[in-house]
Amino acid sequence: MGLATINLLDPRVVIGLFLGGLLPFFVGASTMSAVGRAAQKIVEEVRRQFREIPGLMEGTGKPNTRRCVNIATIASLREMMLPGLSAIFVPLIIGFSLGKEALGGTLAGATITGTLLALFMANAGGAWDNAKKYIEQGFVAGEKKGSDAHKAAVTGDTVGDPFKDTSGPAMNILIKLMAIVAMVIAPLL
Repeated sequence: MGLATINLLDPRVVIGLFLGGLLPFFVGASTMSAVGRAAQKIVEEVRRQFREIPGLMEGTGKPNTRRCVNIATIASLREMMLPGLSAIFVPLIIGFSLGKEALGGTLAGATITGTLLALFMANAGGAWDNAKKYIEQGFVAGEKKGSDAHKAAVTGDTVGDPFKDTSGPAMNILIKLMAIVAMVIAPLL
């Protein structure tokens, strides 16, 4: 059995490169949206508890933290189905419909884009998170909690946390899962 090569002049490889390069952005957007939807469900539950549990606003009532954990658990499992299934089915669909050349291009495109996106998300998310802390600790002259700069940093932190904690790490999982699926189906192609 000879060594397999990928010819960059083959249109199927180029199509695969573009499709693979697109997938990490789709997964990143899906995971960012998932965090927002899950957080909104938690916010709604907390508001409901403040309305319905006597003494909770005053600190004398006991919150139902178990309910919030349950909401977060169910939301995380449900919301990760689309990104997870796309990592499994995209290599299957491309491999069996466009061939092994396109599948090779898809893996290459997803690996290049996914790696760069993972590094960007980890660093940008950390920078946004640290910018807020930097202002809160008084390192920016004339800026403090509640200032316009702090409000902007809070907004950045709201994006930065899921960037560094969810979407960035998801890129590593995406690349690995696609590669495993591709290796399993390779003998069939």
